[in-house]
Amino acid sequence: MTALVHGLSDTLVLSKRSLLRIRRQPDLLVGFTIQPVMFVLLFVYVFGGAIQIPGMDYVDFLLPGIVVQSMIFGGFVTALGLAEDLKKGLIDRFRSLPMWGPAVLTGRLLADVGTNVVQLVVMFGVGVIVGFRFSTSAPEVVAGIALMLFLGYAFSWVFAFIGLSVSSGEAANAVGFTILFPVTFVSSAFVPPETMPSWLQPIAEHNPFTHMVNAARALFVGTPAGNDVWLAVLWGAAITGVFAALSIWRYRRAVAR
Repeated sequence: MTALVHGLSDTLVLSKRSLLRIRRQPDLLVGFTIQPVMFVLLFVYVFGGAIQIPGMDYVDFLLPGIVVQSMIFGGFVTALGLAEDLKKGLIDRFRSLPMWGPAVLTGRLLADVGTNVVQLVVMFGVGVIVGFRFSTSAPEVVAGIALMLFLGYAFSWVFAFIGLSVSSGEAANAVGFTILFPVTFVSSAFVPPETMPSWLQPIAEHNPFTHMVNAARALFVGTPAGNDVWLAVLWGAAITGVFAALSIWRYRRAVAR
């Protein structure tokens, strides 16, 4: 019990450190506030008139997709931070302290949950301004928000692994966006998969990101859910399990050098 309390305390301390870093480097706010807002405004006002979605306004179709995309990329601060801490030798200093070792990872991921909450508030606030409206019950909206935070947490482990595997913060940023950016676009986030070329449609339809976006739409605007909500939860759990194990393994290798 004592070990659990100490582990939780160390996690909270390092989470606070990560959040204070954002305050001291306000340019990091651009990635998880300004950039998603720009996506919403550009797609709604530039492309929205050319994209017709049967039975619903394009903003209602679009916003859940951008929310999921924002949650997925919310962990980039963790990748940057871990890569820089490794490069500067800070993790070696943490290792010399009487602290719970994995708190270096869990503290950063807890901070990601906090920044993702900020993202959701900003995204839905902008969405309401441009015409987005929830079309489901309050419990479904709450479930949708919980699912978004869970997916953000899952992909924070992906970014943690990337941050521990590359040589610098710049490389972590480049690798993460290079891998995940195409995945988010080849999905149902911005256009229905049936509007894509025939060879691309099966890829988009079976893309895990498509299930996550469809689940968000079902919970926020009431589109047919099918199995998408459960598939999104399963994908989130699988990503968490795999990349948490990989991140912890990589962290142990890093501190054992």
